[in-house]
Order: sequence, then C-alpha cells, then structure tokens
Amino acid sequence: MNKAQSGAQAYQQQEQGYRDKALKMYPWVCGRCAREFVHSNLRELTVHHIDHNHSNNPADGSNWELLCIYCHDNEHNKFHEFVLYGGTTEQKVAPATHNPFADLKALLNKPK
Repeated sequence: MNKAQSGAQAYQQQEQGYRDKALKMYPWVCGRCAREFVHSNLRELTVHHIDHNHSNNPADGSNWELLCIYCHDNEHNKFHEFVLYGGTTEQKVAPATHNPFADLKALLNKPK
C-alpha cells in the first residue's frame, strides 16, 4: 500500500466518523432546501464543514451542517468563486457625471 492509498483510507475513516456523529446529532433534513431524507436515500445527505476546514471536527458538531449533495456542491461553488473573485456583495459604482445630451437642444436648433 502506498502513501496515497493509506492517506485516502485515513480520510475515509475520519469522514465516516464525523458523518456518523452528525447523522446522530441532527435531523435528516438538508439545511438549505429542507429536503427530508430516509434510510433509502441517506447517501445523498452530506456533512458540510461550515468553515471549509475538514480537519475542524469539534465534538459538539458546531462546524457541521447536513446538506443534500446539490446544496453541498452549491456551497462549495460559492466558496470557490469567493476565493477567485473576492466578495459576493455588489460594489458601489459612482454615478456617471458625463451627459452626452447636454448640448442636444443647441445642436438641434442650430441654423443650417
């Protein structure tokens, strides 16, 4: 077994540990879209780390929320775009001061 395989197994064990805890702590409902889950579709309910740090797994579950796979992907896409492009709030743009029609009346009334 190489390092990559052993690292992947360790990650899977860690993930399974906090996933089991989160599923026992929280109702099986997506925290974004409120979709409810049962045993037959529970594999579609994921544990999202609120601070995006997968190593931050406090025993009280304060860094976890249960999200369906679609909402989980959306959360990670929003975070990725924030990292790439900065804040998600609209930036203030100063109003235009140039008026292209300021002299239009004078131009229209200009004798030919």
